[in-house]
Amino acid sequence: MSTTTLTLHEGRFLRLCQRGRWEFVERTNASCAVIIVAVTPDQEVLFVEQYREAIGCKTIEMPAGLVGDIDASESIELAAERELLEETGWSCDRVETLMSGPSSSGMSNEMIVFARAQGLRHVGPGGGDASEAITVHCVPLTSAAHWLNAQRLAGFSIDPKLYAGLYFTAHDPDGSPISP
Repeated sequence: MSTTTLTLHEGRFLRLCQRGRWEFVERTNASCAVIIVAVTPDQEVLFVEQYREAIGCKTIEMPAGLVGDIDASESIELAAERELLEETGWSCDRVETLMSGPSSSGMSNEMIVFARAQGLRHVGPGGGDASEAITVHCVPLTSAAHWLNAQRLAGFSIDPKLYAGLYFTAHDPDGSPISP
């Protein structure tokens, strides 16, 4: 196993590297990404819809964003609160970090963190910042998997991490049920 890393190209936010025969990407503008598991007081799970240039189509995702891309000292919890409000128009009383792991361990060093937002209040329209065109979907938790499948059949790309997020609407990482 080679330990020498070559930089093949450096862009504004990503670096293409090679170690031995393996090529991979490093994120240069953030410490990690956070995926926010958010269930409203009416037991609706928050999803966002947006066009993703890298795959050339619209996706259904949970609210998410980069940690430290605006302020390098930003905590995961503050980034989750900021992204939840920006993308969905919902604020929360607290954020609980659940677990972290690689987003695509064969391609990138990016780590993702699942965080659960609690004590949600609807305070604005959401939709993202000026560079985004996000549509917010509030879907009854009891029919979320069915809704996701209908979106898949309609041609949306469904982020598989959504199913882990749905698990975290009712469970902690150790499998125990969350307390209300």
